[in-house]
Amino acid sequence: MTGAPSSKAAAAAAKPRSAAIASALSTLETEAAGLAALIAAVGNGLGEAFEAAVGLILGARGRVIVTGMGKSGHVARKIAATLASTGTPSHYVHPAEASHGDLGMVAPEDVIVALSWSGETAELRDIVDYSQRFDVPLIAITSNVESALARAARVVLALPLAPEACPLGLAPTTSTLMQLAMGDALAVTLLESRGFTARDFRTFHPGGKLGANLKFVRDVMRAGEAVPLARTGALMGEVLVEMSAKGLGCVAVVGADGRLAGIVTDGDLRRHMANDLPTRPVDAIMSRAPKTVRPDQMASEALRILNTAKITALMVVDDGRPVGALHIHDLLHVGVA
Repeated sequence: MTGAPSSKAAAAAAKPRSAAIASALSTLETEAAGLAALIAAVGNGLGEAFEAAVGLILGARGRVIVTGMGKSGHVARKIAATLASTGTPSHYVHPAEASHGDLGMVAPEDVIVALSWSGETAELRDIVDYSQRFDVPLIAITSNVESALARAARVVLALPLAPEACPLGLAPTTSTLMQLAMGDALAVTLLESRGFTARDFRTFHPGGKLGANLKFVRDVMRAGEAVPLARTGALMGEVLVEMSAKGLGCVAVVGADGRLAGIVTDGDLRRHMANDLPTRPVDAIMSRAPKTVRPDQMASEALRILNTAKITALMVVDDGRPVGALHIHDLLHVGVA
């Protein structure tokens, strides 16, 4: 019968959810509602305070000092790390340690971002007093605009009240997610305001998979004698020798001026396979519009070109002249692919 659900689909729909799945969905829905409330708040009043906070940080000559206690402290550490890795010098200062000497890490040119859902965290008192005494601008991220923290702050990012996902209403869950989201919003806005690029990002992320993807083509490509080259007018017999010697499955063809005129690939050989192939000029065999990359492009961009074109190698050109060759195996070797 057309349109009738299959017995398997009907059975799946009828199957009751486990308690674990029901709990997970409840948690995610509650936290999603908190984020929705935060989005609405930014569009209705909170946005002006957010702009002021961004302006305060951009105008500072020093760093962003992020602080918070307990779960807010864990979020503050992450916000500081995100800011630092995206072009805004920042570090976390533990409020309790600040009271025992670490206030020396805070300079008048800095900006303090303090996180406290209640705004009444006792451990923040000394760092807040320090900001007042030495006129260090203070940005508060809190849900309580009447709190001591909010009253001391130059800018208050007032988070909307939302139920915690914890069924007891005690463990910070929705609240810490909203704090984290606000920190991410600050970091991304500052990144965009500073014109921070992927190349800048690479400076702070040289390691791991992310660092590999942020390598430049020039860091990965084969250069010098490893680049397979032939001149226009050369016979295919010579080109075949060069292709075999360099092992990339292709040969770049250059004109008398050294500029790239075309490329011969394994596919070109298959398309022109004949007894007289070795005696034919390369100009009759080569593809005249090969895919290329520049040495200053990101390795991840090169991988995208290879995947999109369904090819395995690219010529690296600078001012129209081949300066390198890049094979997908080179990207695999450094962890990009």
